[in-house]
Amino acid sequence: MIVPGFRAAGTSCGIKKSGKPDLALVVSDRPCVSAVVFTRNKVAAAPVVWGKALRTRSRLRGIVVNSGNANACTGAVGIRAVRETSRVACKSLGLPVDSLLIGSTGVIGVPLAVEKIVAALPGLAARLSAKGIAGAGEAIRTTDAFPKRGIRTIRAGGRTITIGGIAKGAGMIAPNMGTMLAFAFTDAALTPPDARRLLREAADATFNRIVVDGDTSTNDTAALFANGACGLPPLEGKDLAAFRAALLSLLLDLALMIVRDGEGATRVVRLTVTGARTSAEATKAARAAASSPLVKTAVHGADLNWGRVIAVLGRAGIAVDPMKVSIRFAGETLLRRGMRPDPAAERRATPKIRAEAYAIDVDLGIGKGCDYVYFSDLSTAYVRLNSGYRS
Repeated sequence: MIVPGFRAAGTSCGIKKSGKPDLALVVSDRPCVSAVVFTRNKVAAAPVVWGKALRTRSRLRGIVVNSGNANACTGAVGIRAVRETSRVACKSLGLPVDSLLIGSTGVIGVPLAVEKIVAALPGLAARLSAKGIAGAGEAIRTTDAFPKRGIRTIRAGGRTITIGGIAKGAGMIAPNMGTMLAFAFTDAALTPPDARRLLREAADATFNRIVVDGDTSTNDTAALFANGACGLPPLEGKDLAAFRAALLSLLLDLALMIVRDGEGATRVVRLTVTGARTSAEATKAARAAASSPLVKTAVHGADLNWGRVIAVLGRAGIAVDPMKVSIRFAGETLLRRGMRPDPAAERRATPKIRAEAYAIDVDLGIGKGCDYVYFSDLSTAYVRLNSGYRS
């Protein structure tokens, strides 16, 4: 995967006991317009605290990310580790100080062995390659079963514009992003306001619409870097709209990869709520159902248990009248305005919900509010993976 004007590399610096790649570097050959969104978890990791301050005063050129250690709940020592990582990385690349976004993912509460990172950075910088983005994507993985990357192109001004992205995430995933890192790189030129707006809108429609286990991480970070290497002026009008659509498509693919890779996941469901009193209540209903262990285990067992769905609605803190609720599984109506309409519908739905992906649609029947989420099932493999994560 090549995005003009960007070079990248990944390596193992010894953070992970396994010896697998755990340090990634991606940098633009020219200044970028950048935009970043972070976790809403109030227990923010050191690189998130650092990054929130950095984005207000710096035109970022790229990223340094370690995996295997979250550098979260590490106090002043953690901030110093971020500062030292930034200093050495920027020096190795000949960049002004604070030109790089720093990210971490992994175990919480363990001091980061920053000496391993700074020792590896000069060599990593020397190995940067235009073909290295995929390798960087490998190095940001933790419990991910597979790498998550994608690319899109559009035509503008007679030229091809490229958007490439890498992401990681499999557990601690919930709306408002979960241990999820996602980075998009493009040779398009964007104005700073457009970059911020496009990333915010795309993240809200994709990463903020996925649930694996209902937990929100301390380290969520999503960023967009636009270096203008295509040679065109900042996009506007139809060209900007085409870029927006391509970015949304790319980030949705990455988000769905994260859901499909939910630790132990075997199925992905799109759950849509309509007919809510407000859109905010539709959001609450969708997220409550998608985070329910009972709903998620029923999905895993291919159990048409719409009763668990309506039970969640009743405790979701929204307006609900059970005699107005309708529920469909895989297009088959199992509950219509509080009544079971046709026993044969369950027979038709049963084979459909054994698929790897299907839809659950809930109509509350009292308003015009609507929203949706994507979520994965919950299996015994999830328990096995997370009961021994630190070891």
